[in-house]
Amino acid sequence: VDHKNCCVFRDDLIPKVLAPVLGLEFVFGVLGNGVALWIFCFHLKSWKSSRVFLFNLAVADFLLIICLPFLTDNYVRKWDWRFGDIACRLMLFMLAMNRQGSIIFLTVVAVDRYFRVVHPHHAVNKISKQTAAIISCLLWGVTIGLTCHLLNKDWLTENNGAFLCSSFSICKSFGWHDAMFLLEFFLPLGIVLYCSARIVWSLRQRKMDKHVNIKRAIRFILVVALVFVICFLPSVAVRISIFRLLYTVGIEDCSSYRSVDLAFFLTLSFTYMNSMLDPLVYYFSSPSFPNFFSSMINRCLRKKSAGESENNRSTSLE
Repeated sequence: VDHKNCCVFRDDLIPKVLAPVLGLEFVFGVLGNGVALWIFCFHLKSWKSSRVFLFNLAVADFLLIICLPFLTDNYVRKWDWRFGDIACRLMLFMLAMNRQGSIIFLTVVAVDRYFRVVHPHHAVNKISKQTAAIISCLLWGVTIGLTCHLLNKDWLTENNGAFLCSSFSICKSFGWHDAMFLLEFFLPLGIVLYCSARIVWSLRQRKMDKHVNIKRAIRFILVVALVFVICFLPSVAVRISIFRLLYTVGIEDCSSYRSVDLAFFLTLSFTYMNSMLDPLVYYFSSPSFPNFFSSMINRCLRKKSAGESENNRSTSLE
């Protein structure tokens, strides 16, 4: 449907595919990030600057994940938003803010690890956890400032009696939201890839890549880079192809955009998968997380074996 120089679609495949995908992302994302926040808040005895940044990454991911049920409901109803204009603005703002926050803190984590490995004596490595907390607050301020425009506009679009709530439309104009969607990917991507390459190259040059702790550092930075590329590259690539079509074909024939519109929203679900996969980043960040899970498993096994021994003793007495 053409709405004032914009093409709007209600594809039947979206509720069939995206609703279960987002449901799985919500369940695993809440579990993964919920456990991570629980460990951060109640089981980490010492806090360093790097853990402050990881904690903020977990907060951004958790806040994004809790918005997914509303988005899922939107998809199940085939793009018919039932919660009104204010709720639509808040959901789009929360999704954009926490997606961008997740990208920013994932990038900061990569930069932090870069300085610790490549420049171990740099002053950046000596910042206190209080300074890291102040930096995190400033980064949240920047993130909110770059996404608060979503609160100032009515994003609901009427389409055949239904109300579409989406900040991504196929329109003739190239807006601030589109520019930020591309910029928030390419700039951090360059930083993450540079940090990853320099860390691996530096450790190989020093012939330290066989040491257990060094292997963990390499795995950590590669997981960061892999999560970033897998989750964010597909939707950005499709969005660029939409802009290319707008430039070459124009907006007159909406039917030529149906397949790329579907592809965009399918790949956009990958960006939310980032919040589900980031617990892998925490797991590889330091021995504290795997050690915690190992101790929990051992504790459960000990309780189970103790219970079995008690049952056997009771049986023998009988």
